[in-house]
Amino acid sequence: MTKSELILRLAEKNPHLYQRDVERIVSTIFEEISAALARGDRVELRGFGAFSVKTRDARTGRNPRTGETVHVAEKSVPFFKVGKDLRVRLNDEHQQG
Repeated sequence: MTKSELILRLAEKNPHLYQRDVERIVSTIFEEISAALARGDRVELRGFGAFSVKTRDARTGRNPRTGETVHVAEKSVPFFKVGKDLRVRLNDEHQQG
């Protein structure tokens, strides 16, 4: 599902809201999650999962084309850990379907 598909689905389920308002709400949620992660905060959505930032240490890598050794700098990457309710729902639907 893309962001625009999410907005359309939410607008359909909430006909009392204008689509532009739904779009603003979704964008604001994503912006706030991104801002919190940029600050190093953890974002937990109970029943869904938790977003956090993990740091990958600097390392020595290889250029796959040339085989040359290259230095890969330390970097921060987003990480998502699925919540129990979502995991159970996915596994129950997978086993039934």
